Amino acid sequence: MADRPNLVFIFSDQQRYDTLACNGNDWIKSPNLNALAERSFVFQNPYVCQTVCTPSRASIMTGLYPHTAGPVLNGIPLPEDVPAIAEMVSSDYLCGYFGKWHLGRGSEAQHGFTHWVSTEDSGGVWSPDTPPRLSDYHQHLLDSGFEPDTQIGALRTFGLNSHIDHPAEHHMAPWLGGRAAEFIERNRDRPFIAYVSCPEPHSPYVGPFKDLYDPASLPVGPAFLKRPDGASLLSRVKADYFLQYLDGGDPGEDRYMTTWAAVREDVTTEAGWRALRAHYFGGVMLVDMMVGRIIDAIERAGLADNTIVVFTSDHGDQLGDHGMLEKRSFYEESARVPLLMHVPGLSRGQRRIEGNWSHIDAVPTMLDLLGEPIPERLHGRSRKGVLEGTEPLAEDVFMEWNGVHPERLDRAQGTREVDRLNHSVWRSVVSGRWKLNLCASDQCELFDLGSDPHEMVNLFDDPGQRDRIRDLSARIRLWQRHTADTARLPDV
Repeated sequence: MADRPNLVFIFSDQQRYDTLACNGNDWIKSPNLNALAERSFVFQNPYVCQTVCTPSRASIMTGLYPHTAGPVLNGIPLPEDVPAIAEMVSSDYLCGYFGKWHLGRGSEAQHGFTHWVSTEDSGGVWSPDTPPRLSDYHQHLLDSGFEPDTQIGALRTFGLNSHIDHPAEHHMAPWLGGRAAEFIERNRDRPFIAYVSCPEPHSPYVGPFKDLYDPASLPVGPAFLKRPDGASLLSRVKADYFLQYLDGGDPGEDRYMTTWAAVREDVTTEAGWRALRAHYFGGVMLVDMMVGRIIDAIERAGLADNTIVVFTSDHGDQLGDHGMLEKRSFYEESARVPLLMHVPGLSRGQRRIEGNWSHIDAVPTMLDLLGEPIPERLHGRSRKGVLEGTEPLAEDVFMEWNGVHPERLDRAQGTREVDRLNHSVWRSVVSGRWKLNLCASDQCELFDLGSDPHEMVNLFDDPGQRDRIRDLSARIRLWQRHTADTARLPDV
């Protein structure tokens, strides 16, 4: 690999760990991701820093935990004075960003990225004080003959779920793959960094590959449609909300379900829930198309031996496990994501990396692989030594949930009771194969991921686990001190 290798960092939205063949899924159709995995480091236990879009993306881009980076909830922009990775590298690099930004006004280049391809009209920020601005994706749809279907103020735009019925090539992921491919081919003669972020397979799950799998034949685990008795009150009331229509009622009258969580899905029967999962897994094919277009461009440009390729996601999706949809949970389905890393010169076929990885280490590791200095203020550390085989991966990773902000609340989540509980603050540690989730105002949780990988039994109140809880709690408090985290946690 040359002194100035390229970096292509690809991350999808809301993609679970179990969506890749290399992670044990023996039925999913994703040939491009499979091919990438065959020549990459495959991480066994990669975790996000917070299980929702904006905070997770803030950590991926800055190397800081959300409570320091600033965006602790969706809808909070990344402050101008908090550098993203493109602001940490030398001017030798041309930095491009493609797709979902979700860290502020995503319609304009910022934070060191000088080449910018947008996907949200007005950058996802709607304000009477801000003139409307159309995204590059909007222009693509207009050029392809699609008509906007929604009016927001003076702007005629495409509605939140209007893309459901578009052919596959006009969904954002394949389109973004094409734009990134053009960037790679056009800049083959200079060092570049490309961050590519698609919104798939995030809900709505229905899409062009909704019939790719037979819902009845897809495997489900023991937590599927099971209310998480013994877990936090937040998880229990969320499960009650999502599962309510199995017992009657009309989800068509539920705006949250029809707009966000289960668009065009039948959540009144188990068969309907299974179909929802099949639709979601079909959406992974859109991501796979994007990855294929990017990898093909790297190879056509003759850059395969000098380009680092990373694939991951900002968080997962419950998909009915523990009776819930979406994310905002420390359960594995939300918190554990895929991570593939192809590093020319180090990647020799597929190599599995045991231990726990945190997204907080993404920025320092990328900088180290690029030969760039690592700022001391970053919370994470480089794991290049893990890839070189000179050190083991860390056993402890930390996650946070920040339910409150002085100036903003998270968007409504279905019921007032869910919203109230969602505004609690949590901290979590995964140490080895144990997970401790602490909250000062809710039922805390302890799970033995080794013997209970589906997190069915909460051991927090087991007297035999008191010393383990004290030790794991001490790890969280030391992490809080290291990262200047002032969240109040219970005494244990």
